[in-house]
Amino acid sequence: MKQSRRSFLTQISLLSAAPLLASSNLFAAAHSPIAIQYGYAAITWGNNIKQSIQDISSLGFKGIQLRANAFTEFGQKPDELIKLLKDANLKLAMYSSGNANINTGNDEAEIAKHIASARFVKLLGGDSIQVTNSSRPKSGTVTNEDLIKYAKLLTEIGKQTAAIGIKTTYHNHMGQLGQTPEEVDIILQHSDPKYVKLLLDIAHYQQGGGDPVAAILKYKKRLDCLHIKDVKNTTDTKGYIFVELGQGRVDLPAVLATLKNINYNGYAIVELDAVPVKDRTPLQSGQITRDYLMNTLKVKI
Repeated sequence: MKQSRRSFLTQISLLSAAPLLASSNLFAAAHSPIAIQYGYAAITWGNNIKQSIQDISSLGFKGIQLRANAFTEFGQKPDELIKLLKDANLKLAMYSSGNANINTGNDEAEIAKHIASARFVKLLGGDSIQVTNSSRPKSGTVTNEDLIKYAKLLTEIGKQTAAIGIKTTYHNHMGQLGQTPEEVDIILQHSDPKYVKLLLDIAHYQQGGGDPVAAILKYKKRLDCLHIKDVKNTTDTKGYIFVELGQGRVDLPAVLATLKNINYNGYAIVELDAVPVKDRTPLQSGQITRDYLMNTLKVKI
């Protein structure tokens, strides 16, 4: 059957436009909004890991941070934990591997704990471990020597976990090496950025005297994960308490706006060490935070 001139010209015009359409689609994909991934930490549930998985899933989060107690309970039966996470439609967003302490006289033992964690995380389908410390002196000032020593220990851990395919992230924390912004900076300056990433806890950073927004901008190339967290002042001797999002003094809208501005697409994990109000459950605290994220900040979790 002969093709009409009009049909022929229509096909030619469509073929001519195809590269332009493809180019336009690629441009749109390249400039589409970057999505932050949201998770929730199981720490609020203590040792009730199964309940934390059930509750975090029911809140609608897609990622979970587990702690070292998960290895205690499931280290010999990882398939059971893998199934629990799969059934709950949760990915392992981060794993708290515990402390790596300096001046113990046995760095190899400190490193070995985190290598074991990395292997466990690999089985669970995760890709990062969080490392903290309990090496801060009870009294007196922290020395640069200790901060640099800790940075070198983190680098060695990172080298060995990288060989397994797992990233090592340093978690800034009150009461630890890295309590203040100046200490965090020394640790990051003297650890190898190839092997040590940053898990920025915005509430710990603010309580330590820093500006979380400034930290995000300063360390954006090292940023692997965040703990989005809130803190408020108290009148007790400690002087502060961690609270549900929107209940404290952290400028969370500014934090999330800054993350979007730098095209951050990693995990922002809600962490609440313990429920701040007597008789409130971890799930109820999670609901307060979820509602704040979705209703006030218009975040899709």
